[in-house]
This record gives sequence, C-alpha cells and structure tokens, in this order.
Amino acid sequence: RTVEPLEYYRRFLKENCRPDGRELGEFRTTTVNIGKCLCSITTADGSALVKLGNTTVICGVKAELAAPAVDSANKGYIVPNVELPSLCAERFRSGPPGEEAQAASQFIADVIENSQMIVKEDLCIASGKLAWVLYCDIICLDYDGNLLDASVFALLAALKNVQLPLVTINEETGLSEVNLKQKNPLIIRKHPVATSFAIFDDTLLIVDPTAEEEDLATGTVTIVTDEEGRLCSVHKPGGSPLTGAKLQDCITRAITRHKEVKKLIDKVIKSLTPK
Repeated sequence: RTVEPLEYYRRFLKENCRPDGRELGEFRTTTVNIGKCLCSITTADGSALVKLGNTTVICGVKAELAAPAVDSANKGYIVPNVELPSLCAERFRSGPPGEEAQAASQFIADVIENSQMIVKEDLCIASGKLAWVLYCDIICLDYDGNLLDASVFALLAALKNVQLPLVTINEETGLSEVNLKQKNPLIIRKHPVATSFAIFDDTLLIVDPTAEEEDLATGTVTIVTDEEGRLCSVHKPGGSPLTGAKLQDCITRAITRHKEVKKLIDKVIKSLTPK
C-alpha cells in the first residue's frame, strides 16, 4: 500500500470492491446533527454538522441586516465561505485560504445560484432599504476526501435550521425594528445534493472517494441534483474525460443519492420538532 498504492488499489478494484470494504457504488456512513446541539457555534442562526465517513464538516449560518446593492434593490445576499484549517489534515497550511478552499467556496456559491435553493428576493425586507445577508461559514474539522458532498449537505441542513426574526421599518423614524419573539423559517425553494465520483484509469467510477482515492484517481466529477431530479451543476475540474454514457450513470446515481440525503435531513428535522 505504501510502495505501490495504485497497484494495491487496482487489485481491489478488479474484485469490484475497495480497501475499506465498500463496493464501488457505496457511500460511507453518513450522519447529520442539526441545531443548537453544536456547542462550537451556538451564536449562529442555523447550524449543522455532517459526517461522511471520517470527513467531518460543520456549517454555521449568521444572518445580518444590510442595505441592498443599488443595482439589485430587491435582493439580499448569500456569502458562502469554506475553510480548510491546518487541523483538519496535514496537507493544509494555516494562513489565508488556499486554492482548494477558494475553489470549494466558489463551487458552493455556484450551487446556491444554479439550484435557486434560496431566491435572493426572499431575503429583501424593504426594497432599496433593507435586506438580509446570510454568511454561511463551512469549516472542515476532519478531512478524508469528498469535501464538496459534505459541504453542500451541511449547508442545506444548516439553512433548514435558520429562523429569521420579523423585521419592519418604522414609518416615522425610518429605522428598522426587530421582533425576536416572532421568527419565521428561511424559505428554501430547492434542496440541492452533491454526489462525487472519482475516476480510476480513465474508465472506472467509484462513488464518495476518500482522500487517498482522490489522490490516486485520474479525475473527479461532482453532480448536483435537486428533489425533482433536475441537474443543477456538473463540476469537473480537469482530469480524465467522461463519455456521455458514464456521465448519465453518474446523474442516475446522484438522483438516488438525493433521495437518501433528503430522507435523512427530514428525519432529523422531524425529531427536532416539538411534539
């Protein structure tokens, strides 16, 4: 495994399995915790922790008030940020965000935009005067591959947990008034879920790759779908090309995975709802 890692992997792949015992199309155990049980970010307006095997990601959403941009007077803002601190894996260094963290932040921003999970007009309180800004901080606590799937999952779960207070603008003073006793859940229009694959030897596809598998792969691809089976995004940062048939296989598997993740989120949220 140390001297010839690729050959070691190929021996398993020939038998249609992987060194960790999974089949090629099998995901690692996935768990999600939602809400204030996360002591590290109790100040957030919404939070979630997702574990995908050993990969652990936490997402905190902070809502603040701001004036809308002049050219989008009736829209709020969503600002995602992915952090890969040096604590989560030896490969990352402390300091400003590295290339991988920046690429992940951009990917999350694209998913939010393309899926229309949150319509920015829904974040507007008073056109041209006041809107919500949602700061979505996604922090990797433990990195073992497939960061994008875990990040999208954590973001969706945290946003489902957000309750925004009622805000009105006083006609006489022109100042905003916040009613913390009256809160409404954030309007989530779509539920995007990411499914990542690693490509081995240009032809073989394995789902939910570990960090080791990502390093050995000749390419990766991430498919994002919503609950209607609509394709929201295909993220393929270089590497081996995919045939149309292989891509269709990935999309079909991603639609199945979406149902599994949505079911898991719904189950956890239902358990949090007061009886």
